[in-house]
Amino acid sequence: MLAEPIPEASTEARQRNTERFGFRTTPRIKQAIEQAASLSGQDMSAFALSAAYERAMATIRAHEVTRLTPEDHQAFFEALENPPTPSEKLRAAFANHEEKVVHR
Repeated sequence: MLAEPIPEASTEARQRNTERFGFRTTPRIKQAIEQAASLSGQDMSAFALSAAYERAMATIRAHEVTRLTPEDHQAFFEALENPPTPSEKLRAAFANHEEKVVHR
């Protein structure tokens, strides 16, 4: 999996770094991060920030995408094209929603 780099040419990269992260870790984890940062030619802060950003973007992407099997895909679009008639339970849920939710 290729990681998405921190956007250097974007407006975000040109903004001043004003936010801070601070955390404690074990000596073993710190040593591994130091070694990996050194091997990649980065200081620890840049390496840790880049790794955290890559993981954040991957997590966001994973939660924004829904993958369906071919059977589920077919069932989903069939339901969109030919929706079933609402059941009494669904009608009651809509009525309950209309009573309890404030519309602005």
